Amino acid sequence: MGARTDAARAAAVASRGALAEEVVRLEAAGRAAVDIPAKIRRAPAKTASLAAGAAFVALGGPRRAVRRLASAVRGPAEALPPSMLPEEVEKAVRALGSDGARVRGTLERQFAAYLEATAADRKRHDLEATTAGLAGSVLGPITRRLGRRLAEELFDPKAAGESSFEAALKRARERWSEGRGTTPPPGGDEAR
Repeated sequence: MGARTDAARAAAVASRGALAEEVVRLEAAGRAAVDIPAKIRRAPAKTASLAAGAAFVALGGPRRAVRRLASAVRGPAEALPPSMLPEEVEKAVRALGSDGARVRGTLERQFAAYLEATAADRKRHDLEATTAGLAGSVLGPITRRLGRRLAEELFDPKAAGESSFEAALKRARERWSEGRGTTPPPGGDEAR
């Protein structure tokens, strides 16, 4: 029973050591990932373009660009017509006469004529709405993926250079060895 216990204890101590090393590497990777000055020194144009692209996507730039492109293709939107107030509607209906059946027939005929006259325009608007909805459905996931990719590339610890990651790893190991990090007790289970 003693040999198995010693083996288990040794495995636990080895696991703690591996965990401590992994924590040090994780800290170094995190510090290297957010070491923006090192990324700027290494590749200023790439870092600036990544930051600008991430900001463009985060602030809704693709949506605005698509709207502007659509308005450039279709032309400016027409001004809204003046609205008819209920009093104006009453006056218009009274002007048609006092016979209710005749007024109703006139309104139905005028409305049917209006629907026929604007059918092509309504179909065009339906096609535009369908196209816009389809474009939003397709472009939405693409812009989210692009934004995620830009952010990942911007905060990639390797993007600042291998030397930056190694320097951050060295500083993290020094901090942990000086006792500023939370390391397991030096003796492990034997310190009890």
